Amino acid sequence: MKWWIPLVLAMLAPVQALAQAWPARPVKLVVPYPPGGPTDVVARVVAERLQAQTGQPFIVDNRPGAGGNLGADAVAKAPTDGYTLLVATTAHAINKSMFKNLNYDVQRDFVPVSLLTQGPLVLVVHPEFPARSVAELIALAKAKPKSVSFASSGNGQSTHLSAELFAAMAGAPMTHVPYKGSAPALNDLIAGQVPLMFDTMLSAMPHVKSGKLRALATTGAQRSAAAPELPTIAESGLSGYHAYAWNGVLAPAGTPAAVIARLNEELKAALAQPAVQERFAAQGFAAAWTPAPEAASFLKNEVEKWARTVQQSGAKVE
Repeated sequence: MKWWIPLVLAMLAPVQALAQAWPARPVKLVVPYPPGGPTDVVARVVAERLQAQTGQPFIVDNRPGAGGNLGADAVAKAPTDGYTLLVATTAHAINKSMFKNLNYDVQRDFVPVSLLTQGPLVLVVHPEFPARSVAELIALAKAKPKSVSFASSGNGQSTHLSAELFAAMAGAPMTHVPYKGSAPALNDLIAGQVPLMFDTMLSAMPHVKSGKLRALATTGAQRSAAAPELPTIAESGLSGYHAYAWNGVLAPAGTPAAVIARLNEELKAALAQPAVQERFAAQGFAAAWTPAPEAASFLKNEVEKWARTVQQSGAKVE
């Protein structure tokens, strides 16, 4: 045996022990949105599975406010021991360029562990809205710039910037009407106070199926298995357009690599469960486990993509 092998094994032993020991007590999953929304639903499905796998409670802690920033800021300042984690969303990639005075940096203050879900949004309109296709909507918005308004679940959310990306790529400026959540936005859309919205399939499709809203297209690169009859925006005439809502797990920067690796393994096992995948699919999401380095690359690309959209649209939140 080489003389250095025992030395290397001795150095690795504490790391392996740390990974095996975690979790030794309850783990908190901070959801920076109210209970009942898409991110909360995803977090609770994952928490239930992780608890079954590890034997330790995974507790969902809802900390809504400031477009997801209050919860993110709390986790950024939490101990780096793997017991406080953030369930992040597309908004956290957007917020870095959307908000001027954030108290945290989503790349500097966190280490990505894995994606959880990814899925398209759906473009829905009031049934009496004259445009019956993406092409007709673009023509209408181009004819009278800013005359067409769109609702969103809040400044900086995927429902906001997906529409801004659409308007920028189409050369069809629209007017943003932000709400405090998807539910009040959809209520006004159904009532005819605003004509259209880009929203999650979980929130919007029940209203489409009931006839209260009309769906024009989905925002993914391919058609959604949850609504295969709907074309994508790209195939409807806006080539190259795609936008997704996603959830992922971030840990505070400085969390031991062994803990990140163990958590990533547990998430891989959890997201591979058919029951978990079926529950996500019913909401229009796909389970989207990734190795930690790929999650970091994904976050970097999302930050850069949405920064360009923010710059093009001029959207800002003080």
